[in-house]
Amino acid sequence: MTPEGKVKKVVSELLQKYKCYYDMPVPSGFGKSGLDYTAAINGRAFAIETKAGKKQMTPRQEQMAISMRAAGMKVFLINEETGTA
Repeated sequence: MTPEGKVKKVVSELLQKYKCYYDMPVPSGFGKSGLDYTAAINGRAFAIETKAGKKQMTPRQEQMAISMRAAGMKVFLINEETGTA
């Protein structure tokens, strides 16, 4: 399992534990790009991008996060080093 895969495993387990709805879009080159997770709980939508090490979002991911925040979503970056950002 890749380092980012380990982070995704922990995130998925937490989302399941708290009974969140979540989707992990598969990038295919068609349609709109997204972050690793789109999720919701108790009527609140949020997105999560996971990274290995101390890595940050790419410029494209940052643009997607800006669009999501503008629509009222919370956006989180979770990586191995910090756990959250």
